Amino acid sequence: MENKFDLEIGGKKIECDFEQLAEQANGQVMIKLGETTVLVTATMGEEKPGLGFFPLTVDYEEKYYAAGKIGGARYIRREGRPSDRAVCNARLIDRAIRPRFASDFKKATQIITTVFSWDDENDPDILGLIGASLSLSISDIPWAGPLSAVRVVKVAGELIINPSYKQREESDFDIIFAGILEGENLLINMIEGGAKEVKEEDILEALAFAQEPLKKLILFQKEIIKQIGKEKINLEKKEIDKDLLKTVNDFLDQKLEKVLFEQKAEKESMAELKKDLVFEVEEKFPEGIGIALDILDKKTDDLIHKNILEKEQRVDQRKLDQVREISCQAGLLPRTHGSGLFRRGKTKGLSILTLGPPGDHQIVEGMEVDGKKRFFHHYNFPPYSVGEARPLRGPGRREIGHGLLAEKALIPLIPDFDNFSYTIRIVSEMLSSNGSTSMASISSSSLALMDAGVPVKRPAAGIAIGLIKKDNQNYKVLTDIQGPEDHHGDMDFKIAGTKEGITALQMDVKIDGITQEIMKEALARGKKAREEILTVIEKTLPGPRAELSKYAPRVLTLQIKPEKIREVIGSGGKVINEIIDKTGAEIDIDPEGLVFVTSEKKEAAEKALDWIKNIVREVEPGEVFEGKVQRVLDFGAFVEVLPGQDGLIHISKLSKNRVEKVEDVVKEGDLVSVKVLSVDDQGRINLSLLKKIK
Repeated sequence: MENKFDLEIGGKKIECDFEQLAEQANGQVMIKLGETTVLVTATMGEEKPGLGFFPLTVDYEEKYYAAGKIGGARYIRREGRPSDRAVCNARLIDRAIRPRFASDFKKATQIITTVFSWDDENDPDILGLIGASLSLSISDIPWAGPLSAVRVVKVAGELIINPSYKQREESDFDIIFAGILEGENLLINMIEGGAKEVKEEDILEALAFAQEPLKKLILFQKEIIKQIGKEKINLEKKEIDKDLLKTVNDFLDQKLEKVLFEQKAEKESMAELKKDLVFEVEEKFPEGIGIALDILDKKTDDLIHKNILEKEQRVDQRKLDQVREISCQAGLLPRTHGSGLFRRGKTKGLSILTLGPPGDHQIVEGMEVDGKKRFFHHYNFPPYSVGEARPLRGPGRREIGHGLLAEKALIPLIPDFDNFSYTIRIVSEMLSSNGSTSMASISSSSLALMDAGVPVKRPAAGIAIGLIKKDNQNYKVLTDIQGPEDHHGDMDFKIAGTKEGITALQMDVKIDGITQEIMKEALARGKKAREEILTVIEKTLPGPRAELSKYAPRVLTLQIKPEKIREVIGSGGKVINEIIDKTGAEIDIDPEGLVFVTSEKKEAAEKALDWIKNIVREVEPGEVFEGKVQRVLDFGAFVEVLPGQDGLIHISKLSKNRVEKVEDVVKEGDLVSVKVLSVDDQGRINLSLLKKIK
């Protein structure tokens, strides 16, 4: 039986090997692009009844050996917790494959993508997504695949499929599209991307360009499934007790619509309804509480769809294209470097910005990336934001993903390091949540940036666009979805950017996918809403403040010759540590000789900078200095003319008269006035004594 297949996409060959390496998994594939190679496995476990959700786990494993690195913490030397990049890649795969599982399938399922080899040109994330589709499709796991995925960029006006890292850096946008085939029609079911303020038409052009390779990849997978795919397991259809069903339906009749669509606090109303429903069924059907709540969820879903499709009636009575009430505030925290509060309906986000010296950068060490990160955004979602009381934990996958999405949206607006030599950290605290907090964090972060005086190009904002769909002809696009529309709706399409264009995109669906027409309408709605939000932001704060916060550190820079770096540092760091100790400033020097001096007090930074200038300054013949005698030798005395720079007064230059002993004229520690006679080819300074000061 054939177990190796290949396909050319975008001028590159994708190779799929189904040799049974992980033979105890339900499905597995080794997939290769260039020399980047990943193993993707799909494994089905035991059924998990009563969870109330599908127990799907997606893991993305970066291995240092794949890139020829030892890696890991110094005393451990093995991979630790997943990097933020790995977390986002796992979420990328999860978001695309999850909607394709049957709603009544409850067996624990795990997808593991392991990067075995990385060639520094081809990103493993696309391979992980295609591999997940293949491993599930050929397995006996009930999954409605296959799906395909490609990355599209645009460099110098040319669209490219699955580009190299270099092409991605040079591109106007970098977008991943995932899709399925419905008959002859391609439906998009996941989007992830960043852009440099591009127009909506550019995104649609990229989608049109991706259509053919996406279809080609799906047909390629279907042929593989036909040849080596296993028969799917049968899902037992569990009949609901008719008496239980009648009890639930009778109880919810009339009540559910009032709870959802009457003008009152929907969260409290729904909580009361659930509590009353449990009380209604628990005596007669003690084991049917979970089923009753599932029926409630399904009926809520149906009712929201029905009212929006037939009457354009939303839960909060807004029009389909209406954004919730918006308000903004900047500078509300007195001692932080910058802060911004953004409110959209009940969703409230507070972003706090901190400026630090260049040395506060984040060190990024991973399989794909080694370097320094000078702008980072962190997102927190405390339990009180949704009225819950639960233990605080470290950031989960959702928090990491939302934080990086906002970071991606803001990066194109951050000034170049050459023009603004600070490390910038923003923390967005979600104070209250009723949908689309990740997009709120972009708006509040823009306010914090401008409040701090960071010279950003312009503010950014984000909006979540939803969808209620019956079929490709009967659907409604919703602007600014809130909690119930997110949970029960069919799409969450996050669109972020400025008035000039889009900077970030992220789309998930709970249905098969969306057409190009729906996407076009969603992008248009996103643009209109984004501009509306930005108008409110600009009324609050028209642009970056003219001055940095008085509590922010001041960073002064100086370019020195690289060969002078060791003079500034001194033996064992003696010189630089003395400057730091006596001025209180922080000093960072890059290998090219760019010096950064940072201090909360500008005077301290200026003092340290002047000190360094004197160390690296090259003296000229004829200049006069006052300095202390450092050493006395038989042939003359060494005087410090500048910090770290000594010159020699030869015994013959101590006086116009003959001098028998140097100590007859000067002693160690004397303060003298000297004149530079010459500087030789080796930088040695020759002096003459003008006078002894003391």
